[in-house]
Amino acid sequence: MDYKMILTPEQEAILNGAKGETMAKVMKTLIMYGEAFGAEKLVPITSKNNHLVTSFGLKVMSPVYDLMQTLLDAGVTSGQKFSVDPRPVDKNVPANFLQKLIFNKFMYSKQDFYENQLKDLGLMDKDAFTCTCYMDEVGNKPNKGDVLSWAESSAVVYANSVLGARCNRNSGIIDIMGSIVGYVPYFGLLTDDGRKATWVIKVETTKKPEAQLLGSAIGMKVMEDVPYVKGLDKWIGTELNDAACSYLKDFGAATASNGAVGLYHIDNLTPEAAELGESLIAEGAKEYIIDDAELKRVQDNYPVIWKNRDAAPKLCFVGCPHLSLQQLKDWTDNIEAELKKNGNKTVTIPTVLTAAPKVLEAFYKTEYAARLKATGVITSYICPLMYMNNPLCKKMPVITSSNKLRTYTTSRYYTDAEILSMITGGKK
Repeated sequence: MDYKMILTPEQEAILNGAKGETMAKVMKTLIMYGEAFGAEKLVPITSKNNHLVTSFGLKVMSPVYDLMQTLLDAGVTSGQKFSVDPRPVDKNVPANFLQKLIFNKFMYSKQDFYENQLKDLGLMDKDAFTCTCYMDEVGNKPNKGDVLSWAESSAVVYANSVLGARCNRNSGIIDIMGSIVGYVPYFGLLTDDGRKATWVIKVETTKKPEAQLLGSAIGMKVMEDVPYVKGLDKWIGTELNDAACSYLKDFGAATASNGAVGLYHIDNLTPEAAELGESLIAEGAKEYIIDDAELKRVQDNYPVIWKNRDAAPKLCFVGCPHLSLQQLKDWTDNIEAELKKNGNKTVTIPTVLTAAPKVLEAFYKTEYAARLKATGVITSYICPLMYMNNPLCKKMPVITSSNKLRTYTTSRYYTDAEILSMITGGKK
């Protein structure tokens, strides 16, 4: 093939078939992908594990399964063990007979086949299904400076921003191909210049801004650019503790879904900002000021696409992306307190808190688990987005505090405080 990219002797050999025809095709695909974005070379992947997103067992995604089977038949597997996005179905999550029929017989009928392919390709383990693979309990947390070949927008932005790793926003197919050959094209967020901020965001709110709402506002404003956020450290501190990381997890997911942000810097907090400060800001960077009025404007302009906008909510999802262990504990405390305040013993709206299987396993070993169960709240490993893709589910009036879920489905967004009041029998 004709290419401009500078290849090492090993890369050239793979391209020329030294490791077989299939590996040569994978290398060719990566080169073509990289050159489309101006990459002049491929660089080695340095992370221990990968994170993969492909199809969730969707019946209509047969071309993906065919491709994966072609790889397996040729003896080609991932050079890294990998985690993968959450399972789409959980029998514990409320669904009627027809909804279950559509899930199991029509939408996700290939789930078992798909999971067997993943196992053969290099799945970390049977519980490695989550969008928050970087949780300590899951065991797929890259180090600062690691070069990744990841998919899943919320995981990529977290890895880049909070962990200081380097990864572009890849598709699932490019993701697995990078892991197979051990290289990714060098462009965009892998480069020092690509990690410079082209927006300065000034947070001037009178109280701690809702993570998902602030992320949404920034994502819609900067789109795929890199923002440098000033003033947020006033509210979440200058240490990447559990609380700050949980906040940034939810914040980043909203920037990535409401825009296309793959990296943000938080002044005095995230690794590169703490180390390099305002030298990360590119010359000519634009400015966006966010105050209380701006956040209200953003929230007030979210569309409500329920058939009846005044309908009583039938279901609530919290945890898109998946909740951390501390968040599960905090929600337990808050739900109990709010139920007592409102004179109720159990939630008045069916509510599902979602988290990674291994995070849930750790949670179930704590005294919080029994307390949360007593409130009537359901815990699950499900991907709420995949649940809402069911044509019958999308007709339901579902509420959520996830801007990602709101963006991609018919669910309606409320802040955490509003959700807490609504599910415990209080007012919005």
